Amino acid sequence: MSSNKTKNLTLSAAFLALALVLPFLTGQLQQIGNMLLPMHIPVLLCGFFCGPVYGLAVGFIAPLLRFALFGMPPVIPIGLPMAFELLTYGAIAGILYKKLPKKPVNVFVALIVAMLAGRAVWGVARVVLLGLGKAPFGWAAFLAGAFTNAIPGIIIQLVLIPLLVIRLDKVRG
Repeated sequence: MSSNKTKNLTLSAAFLALALVLPFLTGQLQQIGNMLLPMHIPVLLCGFFCGPVYGLAVGFIAPLLRFALFGMPPVIPIGLPMAFELLTYGAIAGILYKKLPKKPVNVFVALIVAMLAGRAVWGVARVVLLGLGKAPFGWAAFLAGAFTNAIPGIIIQLVLIPLLVIRLDKVRG
């Protein structure tokens, strides 16, 4: 196994562990977790540092493994749409970061596009899942779940992730 592949597997495992542990900072309270989005940060970082395949895998596995281990988030209606949302974050962040010129502004571009794409995928997944049930999932519910209720987490992501990526890029040379 190449040293780069070993490094990416090791980092991915660390990001997955963070995705499993960080929600404990919200006290396992779903409403606070929905505001602060603690699982999103390690998945996005995995996409940036390990690439789209690793980011996709960690993003999809994290909420499902967290449910298997700790019972949160419930797979239906939260965990499965979240798995698709997070896999999109990791994949898109990784693809754009790899393809765009290595300029600080492009870290923000990759992050924002990944966040918007992930939220769109989350909305589609919720519509499909809730469409199978009796609970409606309309535009107002999408906006509240994807943006309004998540403003604190979005701000944290927009500040913390570029700071870490740009700083670590300088260290790595």
